[in-house]
Amino acid sequence: MDITTDMIRELRTATGAGVLDCREALTDAKGDFEKAVDFLREKGKATAAKRSDRAASQGVVELYSHGEGRVGVMVEVNCETDFVGRSEAFRKLAHELSLQIAAAEPKYIKEDDIPVAVLEHEAEIARTRAKEEGKPEAIIEKIVTGRLEKYKDEVVLLRQSYIRDEDLSIENLVTETIGKTGENIVIRRFHRWELGESIDK
Repeated sequence: MDITTDMIRELRTATGAGVLDCREALTDAKGDFEKAVDFLREKGKATAAKRSDRAASQGVVELYSHGEGRVGVMVEVNCETDFVGRSEAFRKLAHELSLQIAAAEPKYIKEDDIPVAVLEHEAEIARTRAKEEGKPEAIIEKIVTGRLEKYKDEVVLLRQSYIRDEDLSIENLVTETIGKTGENIVIRRFHRWELGESIDK
């Protein structure tokens, strides 16, 4: 696969690694962006990965109201310093995350946040559906795995496609901002309210 300048630029923006390192990573990953990021992290070349261990206790609580007050979102996004917390790039990220939460209705921040019981329930639904569809027994578990991955893409904020650019995940959007600000950034928590929904939801 041909490695384009745009691909290298995108990886540099996300990781802060050098041009040659990015080209090597993309070549090794055969153009797969996520694998290229992992390659750079393993080599210690991705600055965003190095920053992930640093404490993030500054930041902002972003509030957003949508549809004339029909949907409300509160999200806490943390960084390392008050200086970055007030920066345009950081504030823009917090705002975009609140828009994402309002529009895409995630339930969890990261994959590890999903309770085991929820995954088991979703797996059982997928298994039953596959059997009802008459899928061969030999491939049912593969189908279940695929449907679980799709479920995670829908409900995990960091795995969701960015509403403004479907080719970009929210995790990559955060990583890009880490590259711009030079600080670790963490989505700490969020809550989404919709007018008329059950309080037990």
